[in-house]
Amino acid sequence: MTPDLFAPDLPAAGQAPVLVCGVDEAGRGPLCGPVVAAAVILDPARPIAGLADSKKLSEAARDRLAPLIRTHALAWAVAEASVEEIDRLNILHATLLAMQRAVMALDLGRCGAPGEVRIDGNRCPALPYPARAIVKGDATEAAISAASILAKTARDAAMRTLDAQWPQYGLAAHKGYPTAAHLAALQAHGVADFYRRSFAPVRKLLGRPPAP
Repeated sequence: MTPDLFAPDLPAAGQAPVLVCGVDEAGRGPLCGPVVAAAVILDPARPIAGLADSKKLSEAARDRLAPLIRTHALAWAVAEASVEEIDRLNILHATLLAMQRAVMALDLGRCGAPGEVRIDGNRCPALPYPARAIVKGDATEAAISAASILAKTARDAAMRTLDAQWPQYGLAAHKGYPTAAHLAALQAHGVADFYRRSFAPVRKLLGRPPAP
């Protein structure tokens, strides 16, 4: 029988349940915009069906699950690191900063401090709680999956907002990733302030005039 990877952590007899905080990010690879992280403490008494790695869910599924997570979770928070911080710190350290901010922004009034913070990836930010990094944890840990969905939907919404202001870059379609269409738009229209100047495709275009 295949084990249920999203089964809640069961406490030993006489012990309180272990509260797990899941943390994940969205937006490490795009050429523009902030990197966004989310932290989620799920309520073991209110499981959410359909949680999975946000990258494997359709946009419609993510948009359906995100409000359920915000409503059912004991605590959740979304935070980011800016383009300027990405360029100054590098994307890894900016991601860890966004994760740290998300965890520290949790309102723990309903549940208290988490017993463990589980982070998607192989590095943990500095936190005042026990923490463990889990590679591909968004596919095996429900709380991390929930965090991945909140981070992804929040960042996609930010890209749609930017797209309304700067439609020439096509951000609503590619969400800032370096697609051929995006690179062509950058060549044609130049580098706007919300681009990550430390990323190679953007750095190569700096100083070049837009194509005629």
